[in-house]
Amino acid sequence: MNLDNIVAITMGDAAGIGPEITVKSLANKTFYEMCQPVVIGSASVLNKAIEVTNTALKLNKIISPQEGKYSFGTIDVIDLDNIDIKKLQPGMVQAQCGRASYEYVKQAIELALDRKVKSIATTPINKESLKAAGVEYIGHTEMLEGLTRSNDPLTMFQVKSLRIFFLTRHLSLKDAINQMTKERIYDYIIRCTEALHRLGIAVPKIAVAGLNPHSGEGGLFGNEEIDEISPGIQLAKSNGYNVYGPVPADSVFYQALQGKYDAVLSLYHDQGHIAAKMTDFHKTVSITNGLPFLRTSVDHGTAFDIAWKNIASSVSMEECIKLAAEYGNKFQVE
Repeated sequence: MNLDNIVAITMGDAAGIGPEITVKSLANKTFYEMCQPVVIGSASVLNKAIEVTNTALKLNKIISPQEGKYSFGTIDVIDLDNIDIKKLQPGMVQAQCGRASYEYVKQAIELALDRKVKSIATTPINKESLKAAGVEYIGHTEMLEGLTRSNDPLTMFQVKSLRIFFLTRHLSLKDAINQMTKERIYDYIIRCTEALHRLGIAVPKIAVAGLNPHSGEGGLFGNEEIDEISPGIQLAKSNGYNVYGPVPADSVFYQALQGKYDAVLSLYHDQGHIAAKMTDFHKTVSITNGLPFLRTSVDHGTAFDIAWKNIASSVSMEECIKLAAEYGNKFQVE
């Protein structure tokens, strides 16, 4: 058996929808034709999820990914046995779930660093549960950055053919604008280009979104494009980068979706999030670059309000696994 494309799937917070969307996704035979999926989680929780979702699947408990059967109808699971199923309360913040979800991610990272899996696909974890467990990290990105000793991992959204990077993320709009400097624009163009190279795009075309209406209209609606954004773009162009813009934000995402650009550099959080989620809310997937391996993730939370009711959609998780499998064979390790 060719085990060149093993995707490690972390089960996420056991009280949330992670276990459900994991088993629902692996009830799709297509994934076993694309890759070798192995789940890192709790066998007792996964068996409960199989029961709740009425999926005719069986578990195969293994120690190492290389022991997996990778046969449709069987879920290969590295069982960390770290959830007391009798005390599990669906839809509730629980310390045991926070600790367990962290341990799944930690195990997946170790396997990826040891080159025993090609990529990681993560289901949702809960910040309150992590805090209740005393975990030092508040989320996936912080875990990935800390446990791999990486510096400022780069987030990219993909939905259909649209790829979006983010110059700034969790900042007020006022603070985000202060981060839109010539130097930062230039640095991110370089980083985005390198990220696309690692995903197998040899000569990427990147567009930088404008900040103001009509990209400022020559200073009529703001000077940020003139003072900082355009100079950063021009500096990148002068150094051989294939970059365009600033392109007005009301059209650049549509143009990229149509294939004019390989990716868009969004200047702030909601600018790119709105574009991605309006394109297809459920199929938007987050890809973390700048790590020693590829990581994809669903772009939604633990959804405690609908957990363990068999109503959670697995569409985003399926896209997450699909992209991990597709990019896994192209991804260039630094």
